[in-house]
Amino acid sequence: MRTRARTNRLWRKALGCSAPVLLLSTAHAAEPQSSTTGVIEEIEVTGIRESLRDALSVKMNSDLVVDAISSEDIGQLPDVTIAESINRLPGINATRDRGNDSQAVVRGLGARLVLGTINGREVASSEPDRNVRWEIYPSEVVSGVKVYKTQSADLIAGGVAATIDIATLQPLDYHGEEFVIRGGPVYYDAGADIPDYDPWGYRASGSFVYKASETFGLVVGLTAQQQKNGYPSFTGWGYNDSSARPPEGASDFTGDLNGDGVPDATPWGAQVSVNAIDQDRRGVSLGTQWRPSDHFELRFDALYSDVDIHEDQGQTVYGQNNWGNWDNGSWSAYNAAGASYTIVDGTVVAATLPFSSVTTVVSDYDESKELSVTGLNGRWTGDRWSVAGDISYSKAERENIWAAVRTEVYPDWMTWDTRGSRLPTITTSVDPTSLTQYAPDYRGGSVDGPEHLNDELTAGALDFSRTLDNGLLSSLHFGARLSSRSKKHDRMENYPGTVAGGVEIPAELFRVYRVKSVNLPPVLLGDYDEIARLAYGSALNPSNARENLSQRWKVKEDVTEGYFKFNFQTQAIAQRMSGNIGVRLVDVQTTSDGFQQATGASSLAAVTVEHDYNDLLPSANVNFNLTDTTLLRFGVAKVVARPPLDELRASRTLTSWLPYTGNAGNPKLEPFKATQFDASYEWYFRDEALLGFSAYYKDVSSYIGWRQDPQTYQGITYAVANPVNGKGGSITGAEITFQTPFFFWSALENFGVYSNYAYVDSDVEEFVPVTNPLTGAGFAAHTAVFDLWYSSGPLEARLGFKYHSPFTVIYGWNGAELQTLEDESVLDLSTSYQLSSGIQLRFQVNNLTDEPLRMYRDNQRNRIGRYDEYGRRYLLDVTMKF
Repeated sequence: MRTRARTNRLWRKALGCSAPVLLLSTAHAAEPQSSTTGVIEEIEVTGIRESLRDALSVKMNSDLVVDAISSEDIGQLPDVTIAESINRLPGINATRDRGNDSQAVVRGLGARLVLGTINGREVASSEPDRNVRWEIYPSEVVSGVKVYKTQSADLIAGGVAATIDIATLQPLDYHGEEFVIRGGPVYYDAGADIPDYDPWGYRASGSFVYKASETFGLVVGLTAQQQKNGYPSFTGWGYNDSSARPPEGASDFTGDLNGDGVPDATPWGAQVSVNAIDQDRRGVSLGTQWRPSDHFELRFDALYSDVDIHEDQGQTVYGQNNWGNWDNGSWSAYNAAGASYTIVDGTVVAATLPFSSVTTVVSDYDESKELSVTGLNGRWTGDRWSVAGDISYSKAERENIWAAVRTEVYPDWMTWDTRGSRLPTITTSVDPTSLTQYAPDYRGGSVDGPEHLNDELTAGALDFSRTLDNGLLSSLHFGARLSSRSKKHDRMENYPGTVAGGVEIPAELFRVYRVKSVNLPPVLLGDYDEIARLAYGSALNPSNARENLSQRWKVKEDVTEGYFKFNFQTQAIAQRMSGNIGVRLVDVQTTSDGFQQATGASSLAAVTVEHDYNDLLPSANVNFNLTDTTLLRFGVAKVVARPPLDELRASRTLTSWLPYTGNAGNPKLEPFKATQFDASYEWYFRDEALLGFSAYYKDVSSYIGWRQDPQTYQGITYAVANPVNGKGGSITGAEITFQTPFFFWSALENFGVYSNYAYVDSDVEEFVPVTNPLTGAGFAAHTAVFDLWYSSGPLEARLGFKYHSPFTVIYGWNGAELQTLEDESVLDLSTSYQLSSGIQLRFQVNNLTDEPLRMYRDNQRNRIGRYDEYGRRYLLDVTMKF
């Protein structure tokens, strides 16, 4: 047995013996001990101005470079999720999923390098990796958000890009009405013309704060919302870049269409999907706070969130039989009489081809996600010593199932154009909806699922601090944290066929629909249950599905962390100098279980792989109070982000046909690693006003990306796609923040502006495509926010603009599915009117200009990945406080 492993267990046992102390201690602090103070004039303000002022107070009084949102600030913009508010902070972008802002990318780095916490605790996630999907957190249960862009030794290790911490309400610190109730309808216009679909949803929330005395308080929050955010989506299926490798029996095949000696890539097909979505979200939060004296405080908090998604999907797939496939070693469709095509940069972007298939897929998708987070923490404070600790448990579960039936027709001719400069366009020689629809006898039906993902995380932390009388050094902090996390996944599958020759589906079971967002022929929508019952009887019942063992995996991760940190301060330099210096030790052990294919055969063997690594992470931060209103900050730190959990899986699958390929995880992955330097200048020149400049440099020494590696098994060499460690690169960036009321112009004194701009330069690259790598996920060169607000008496209004330049994203649950998200400009509007002291009316519009989402593949704009139009979202609600 390894000595280090024995030492690790002894350390765990020692901390385990301290459980009684944990119950009398507080949470491992999400924010380091603050010693910077600022001067903000006390003026009674409310609404937008109050929220901006509160956020500036958090930023000014932190020892780190921090951006913050107050609870009032979250309520001012269309905020179905926390992500939509985080998205407005400097240097942050969010990717949209079903029209909602979801995962956050920060300072040119993707969501895999952002650590998400709740009340300072790492939490489980319903994602396969470890990313936090912020839309699962209703904004109503949150009191504030802090984004830490620099590191301190007492922060949990894991945020190379940033650490985003959500805080829930603490009842004894609350100074408002006991009851707050909010509710109203929400209208989503993108799905308004989908047949048999209602685009009206709702949002409702309520909270109750009870203070039994000055020493004990209780807060309960409830939220419910129904999103009817149906929308149409056009998706490209990727491109055939294996054309230089002929299929078996096609030795004379080159893939060169135009005779220039260079293989030409062709698309595998494309599809349009009409998604009638019904999302139900429910949330419950509970918090208690007991403060019997100035020396002791005990807190308990719990959060539960549940999301149910149902989608009736109508998909139409074009050209899967011949847009990108071979036929007897020749490009039969492209070489046919009358066929034509357009090639741009070696890719076929438009063509007219004979006998291309039109496949109608009527499907049903259901997804259920649950998240529960609980924690008990407390703090004892003496004259010099304080002891703080935390125990927590979180669990996330997801179950999803997709079931589909297919019919297929073959118009004589099809013309398509998917180049990046225009809307996706497809025309056919005959309306496909007028042709007789047959469910094929080979794998025309499918059931993917049920698919299950379960993530559990238990953690404990113990922290000590002592004030010092040593002149420069003001306090000493040290502590330890242990966590144990287990994530597992499995999936069932079923692909039955119909009777020989297929089954004709009567026309009356379909509805004809024309997608307005793209230029396509009419498509067919239908009722999945009716068509599946006619074509397959009970064969598509989920109970007939069998487990795909290649999709069963489990990763267990045990993390041990310890740190010490000195705070310092002096008035010998500038008006005041303060900061901290410390180091954090991180030790990680992982155990990965999965099934591996040794050859192209169907047999799978169970395997277990263990791995461990450790890192020493020094950090230092110094702040200079140049005046009462100006600050200069510097920070340096070594940071890590642990590998995505699903990419640590021990699974491997191999094909049994040419070209030989495979897909695998990598249980031996090392973490993302970087050394970062930060500088920031902040001038708080008036209440609610800030002019800030920040600059940073990150040297990413280790990066994780996907690539195809040659791997030989039993004499056969496969091109296996798997995640690997590789070189990173450097990231340099700058951020400017300017916000102020228009105090300098009496006619506009009730107006103000909140704005920021971020620039990033990065040479971090993904590992694919090999000849033209994508930029590192999350790297947007330009990001800008400009909000114009008005606040006078009972009326408030805010017009918000957000822009980002193109950046690479991971779309979906597969880390290898990299695409480039094109630039977006989104305009939002929020207004409110205070009818009385306890009643407020609010009206909001999200995505006023109906900005579409467009992605492309392989670093080539003419290779379409996705085109979605999510439409506008309208909200009208009433808030009552009493």
